[in-house]
Amino acid sequence: MSFTLAIVGRPNVGKSTLFNRLVGKRLALVDDQPGVTRDLREGEARLGDLRFTVIDTAGLEDATDDSLQGRMRRLTERAVDMADVCLFMIDARVGVTPTDEIFADILRKRSAHVLLAANKAEGAAADAGVIEAYGLGLGEPIRLSAEHGEGLNDLYSQLMPIADDFAERAAQDAPETEVEIDEDVDFDEDGEEIAATPVPTAAKPLQVAVVGRPNAGKSTLINKILGEDRLLTGPEAGITRDAISLRIDWDGTPMRIFDTAGMRKKAKVQEKLEKLSVSDGLRAVKFAEVVVVLLDAAIPFEQQDLRIADLAEREGRAVVVAVNKWDVEEHKQEKLRELKEAFDRLLPQLRGAPLVTVSAKTGRGLDRLHGAILRAYDVWNRRISTAKLNRWLIGMLEQHPPPAPQGKRIKLRYMTQAKTRPPGFVVMCSHPDKMPDSYTRYLVNGLRQDFDMPGTPIRLTLRSQNDKNPYKGRKKSGPSALRKHLK
Repeated sequence: MSFTLAIVGRPNVGKSTLFNRLVGKRLALVDDQPGVTRDLREGEARLGDLRFTVIDTAGLEDATDDSLQGRMRRLTERAVDMADVCLFMIDARVGVTPTDEIFADILRKRSAHVLLAANKAEGAAADAGVIEAYGLGLGEPIRLSAEHGEGLNDLYSQLMPIADDFAERAAQDAPETEVEIDEDVDFDEDGEEIAATPVPTAAKPLQVAVVGRPNAGKSTLINKILGEDRLLTGPEAGITRDAISLRIDWDGTPMRIFDTAGMRKKAKVQEKLEKLSVSDGLRAVKFAEVVVVLLDAAIPFEQQDLRIADLAEREGRAVVVAVNKWDVEEHKQEKLRELKEAFDRLLPQLRGAPLVTVSAKTGRGLDRLHGAILRAYDVWNRRISTAKLNRWLIGMLEQHPPPAPQGKRIKLRYMTQAKTRPPGFVVMCSHPDKMPDSYTRYLVNGLRQDFDMPGTPIRLTLRSQNDKNPYKGRKKSGPSALRKHLK
């Protein structure tokens, strides 16, 4: 990426619409009501042959106190300081407002490169607003329609010289690097190649989604991991609306962490905007590799927590359960025993998954959470050789043979691992449709225990093996066929 562009302006001027247009995806939530965006959202933008990072910001409001609007404004001002270029957007149909004039003065002082865009400029109704924009003293306004994709060529023309300048500077400052590739391959005792667990890299970071009920402390936890107040937090429930993704290097592990909106019971979600926020969070779970289910220590394992954890398991994601606000818990040992007992009882499908206690406020337990995420990721990528699986299967059959429904014994002949992420196994057998669920659970629990795969979802598929004579129905040959032909 050559440079960073922050889109700033009053609420509801079309910042998120332009952001989505530049990244080519509907990443940011868009709605008619003002103030939908609250956090900073980054994306990889493409405009012609330009490649750059674009930041969507919360609407600038004239508030400087500790209210939600005041905290949103401070976060946007931080984005202005972080960005190389600021695109200041106004609504051409409304024209220049007193608030626009205040923020134009602020941007002139805080940013080296400020571009002015008059959005919603399609049609003659916007002409007066475009002319007013000249009075802000930020140069010629770019006439845009983010919704219809108009004016992007003019934006490209303004960004091109800035991009060239940053590209030249980056080329001068680029360090020399040498990359060594390790081509060693490990084999197990059966001579089969061992597939190593993929190591997260800067190019392909580990994808982690933090999910939970509203006010569980998800944004606070991620801010503590980052070491800075990057996400908007506060005592109000439901502050986060978008699923925000952040690239970080956490103790040497490249990660992309998704902060998601709090998920309430479906019956309580009435507003259209909250429905969009929850669906955005569910999409983050599907993209993630490890899902951290964050609970509140005061009210853990409510019905909604169980639904969220079950969703992650059904999606086939590695799951880590983290209990937040542990710093205010008085009877820690007793509470921990209760949590572990409730976890095993209420979420048997995730038995053995890591359960860690953390404090997003103080940062205690973050090292344990980091280790639990890496362990869950390692198990999620676990591969077992076919020879080991079939030796294990013989032992399981001797210990507990499969049932014989209607006097026909089910024969399990062969087993192999078909996939990882999560581990998936195929067993070739006779009468797979007659196999009871209890025996399938017996095999899955055995795999989990004997091959050290606690907590991760395991998929076991039974397939029929053709018992028929492979030569049945084929044309006969040999002496008997010759005699029949001579007759």
